[in-house]
Amino acid sequence: MANIVGVLLIPIVFGWLGKMVTEDGSTIHNIGEKTVLLAMLHGWLYMIFLVFAAILARKAKWSMPFTITTLLAGTVPFVSFWAEHRATKAVRAQMAETLH
Repeated sequence: MANIVGVLLIPIVFGWLGKMVTEDGSTIHNIGEKTVLLAMLHGWLYMIFLVFAAILARKAKWSMPFTITTLLAGTVPFVSFWAEHRATKAVRAQMAETLH
């Protein structure tokens, strides 16, 4: 889920930047205007991500700092990829301990 949220954030950021640095009516400005729909989708998916990550954090008994860092990562472009990798690594390590 963090990967999906992070991937959606990329065109949103570039669209916003393009909208800010170009004149009204230009092609890039118009593309930036259309990223509003992606931004709304990103917001809804981020809320779903928060719920699932909180459930996972509780089941995996993550520490509060680890949980908060993971939950906030979806708000920072490109950081969500790092947080998803870190969370996946932690859960896999915990599962390996449980199985052995």
